[in-house]
Amino acid sequence: MSFRRTTSSLLEEQTRKNGHFGDTESSLASISTNPYQASRKEHKIAHWLSYFGSKNPLPVPIAADDVVWLMDNTAFRGQSGEWEAEFVAAAFDQQPSAKVVDIVGDIASKVGLSKGSQEKKTVERRIGPFVMEILPGRQIKVKFNGSSQLKLGPGGRNGISSDIRRVPKATGGSMVRSTADVPMGVVGELEMVTFFAEPEGFAVISDIDDTIKITQTSDPVGILTSTFVSEPTPVPGMPELYSRIRDLVTPSAPFFYLSASPYSLYPFLREFRDQYFPHGQLILRDANLLTISGLLSNLTLGTEKYKMDRIKKIQRWLPRRKMICIGDSTQSDPEAYGEACRAFPGWIKLVLIRKVTDIAAIGIKEKNEPSRFEKAFDGVPR
Repeated sequence: MSFRRTTSSLLEEQTRKNGHFGDTESSLASISTNPYQASRKEHKIAHWLSYFGSKNPLPVPIAADDVVWLMDNTAFRGQSGEWEAEFVAAAFDQQPSAKVVDIVGDIASKVGLSKGSQEKKTVERRIGPFVMEILPGRQIKVKFNGSSQLKLGPGGRNGISSDIRRVPKATGGSMVRSTADVPMGVVGELEMVTFFAEPEGFAVISDIDDTIKITQTSDPVGILTSTFVSEPTPVPGMPELYSRIRDLVTPSAPFFYLSASPYSLYPFLREFRDQYFPHGQLILRDANLLTISGLLSNLTLGTEKYKMDRIKKIQRWLPRRKMICIGDSTQSDPEAYGEACRAFPGWIKLVLIRKVTDIAAIGIKEKNEPSRFEKAFDGVPR
């Protein structure tokens, strides 16, 4: 384990200790993701076959009372020169967990909402993706650009499928819309956008939480409030900055929004992105998909390793692009971007780190110390 990674882990540990994350996580109502309960629609054979993930020989089709999410993606030129894209999709049961009342009450209590508060309705609405039962082993059909049919999945045990598929030709910089080819009655994120990125030019990788969206990632109550109660708020000045960057690098430059938030927040973050920032692919974490305590741990544990893994994926897609990386000092963005600069010399042309100025107020002023950034970017040309 390198010193840089150790530094990142120590900062995460200190953040969690000072913010009493463990106490908050253990006190939140748990939401069962028991595979048998999540697979209550299935026969036992279909349940066990779902353990094979994408190699499942008998995937289950989408039914009229399912929920389907299609997630925006980016097409790139594969080794053959043909257009390819990674398609990420998820399937859930429309019937929510019976524990929805408990979890709404727990969150309301944690953030200090009074009894009968109207804001509880907001909590109940946003908690929806966390209380839907996952549906493993589903195959989702998609009409790409209204014509070509793609078959995605079958999904794994977490209900998510991730597939590289060839797609029809399109002009670089264009955006193509596709829809889920599903039975009447299916709801969810049924439309997606594919952005076609040619191999060369600029591109942007941006963090989300406390870089462009106020999340308060160093405070568990702050995370719960910003996620389930408050209107999502952009960091002041960042929408204008990103608009300026898009103008400078041209609208044909792809944007990637890389967050440690779980995929449960995809609809919430997609709406936020569309309201304030340039279109781009949301790359989120697929661990702990359906737990509130998982949301807190996703944002505070192992973020450097996770982000570096996803940066490597983007580099494989677009190795000749000139990358601009934007992050903040609350998480491990400096360490992740520094590691990426060393791993791929010359690929990243600019790193911008927002120093979050309320860090000292919660006892983590070390995150903004110059020595931290010197270590994170050791060996990286200024």
